[in-house]
Amino acid sequence: MTTGRRPQPGTSADEPATAEIESLVRSLVGMMRGGGMTELDLAFGNVSIRLRGGPAPVASSDGGGPAEPEPLTSLDVPGDLLTAPMIGTFYASPSPGAPPFVETGDTVAAGQIIGIIEAMKIMNEIPAESGGVVEEMLVANAQPVEFGTPLIRLRPERSSAP
Repeated sequence: MTTGRRPQPGTSADEPATAEIESLVRSLVGMMRGGGMTELDLAFGNVSIRLRGGPAPVASSDGGGPAEPEPLTSLDVPGDLLTAPMIGTFYASPSPGAPPFVETGDTVAAGQIIGIIEAMKIMNEIPAESGGVVEEMLVANAQPVEFGTPLIRLRPERSSAP
């Protein structure tokens, strides 16, 4: 018996086509939003899908639908953001009890280690992509982070030349 579906090159008839996977993911995201879910793990065949999202919108107190999202505060301030290059747990110091790599007010050089992200039991040193003065630490020690999570806000140093 056939399913009427032709496998894509490099797949077997039992594996879903890319278009089917995309359609499934879109449906799952819609279900997550509608059901207030923030995380979903799904595996079938050799395909594994992990979906994570923010909290679902909260109904406003007047009952008129979702409340407006709160405006960003610290991220609206200008400056260079140093972001997480991977998913893991951010650590501000090299070991428990040790002083942090950087603190608010410190001057950071490009390439200087600003923290560690532990991913799969491997400690990955995170270098600063640019130099400047640390204006704000945006994550706490031992906080989980995802790719692109803002870690530190840097204010570029002003040159002392006229």
